[in-house]
Amino acid sequence: MTPLPQLAGRPMVTDGGLETDLIYHHDVDLPDFAAYPLVDGEHGRELLLRYYEAYVEIARRAGAGVQLETPTWRASGDWGDRLGHSAADLRRINRESVAMLARLRDDLDPLLVSGCVGPRGDGYVAGEEASPDDAARYHAPQIEAFAEGGADLVSALTMTGVGEAIGIVRAARSAGLPVAISFTVELDGRLPSGATLAEAVAAVDADAAPDYFMVNCAHPGHIAPGLAGEGAWRSRIVGLRANASERSHEELDAATELDEGDPVALARAQDALRPLLPRLALIGGCCGTDARHVAAMWGLDKI
Repeated sequence: MTPLPQLAGRPMVTDGGLETDLIYHHDVDLPDFAAYPLVDGEHGRELLLRYYEAYVEIARRAGAGVQLETPTWRASGDWGDRLGHSAADLRRINRESVAMLARLRDDLDPLLVSGCVGPRGDGYVAGEEASPDDAARYHAPQIEAFAEGGADLVSALTMTGVGEAIGIVRAARSAGLPVAISFTVELDGRLPSGATLAEAVAAVDADAAPDYFMVNCAHPGHIAPGLAGEGAWRSRIVGLRANASERSHEELDAATELDEGDPVALARAQDALRPLLPRLALIGGCCGTDARHVAAMWGLDKI
């Protein structure tokens, strides 16, 4: 298996806030914040490919590689049940999501296709701590579909606790795929479960070490407190995907309008974290961000 370029320090662009971009900039209705049903229609696939192509262009202009996350953050069993999709439907859509992005591989090298896994529950609320065994069983079908489709790795985004993260790593290892775990944090830099980033990274590494960690779905100002203090654990964080807004998760959940902040200010706030993250290589956005924000993060005026 080819080593992941970001682990060798290769700068890698990743994409932004897919769902908020589609909802607020393209008037797309996404029940339960699920973008994966768009893969099933020609218009939806065209819209998704235009979204991803903007990030390929950012990478080309920045002289970087690119890692694209499949639009499958909600394409797992419980969410599929809510949206009327069977296990067979989900397996097919997860495979086809990988195939859709693989078509862009000729446009840039390296271009990685990452199978995107989301939390079983709410991405902003911890809920009851998941059993690693239960989490592995739950996420295995989606991860196996990514492997069948030829994904380069799995990225688990917006993880709120340790148990589910461990289960996802176990499922990815069973499927033979590299895996990244991305935690989200609250205003104080702690996970919604209450664990510090240092505690969460150490706990997952002790049981089932992923290839690397990330932090996503939080403003850089919220991530910063979580990076305070010394420790080799910070070298395990290779990627950041920041929110545009400085609002809390609770405030964002209640909001009816998009807070997209200022792209340049967001880029500066994220740059301020670089001295704390010696292996930071993979950079993109999360909720409220689009290609403008990610371009700014890479020192580009516009896209």
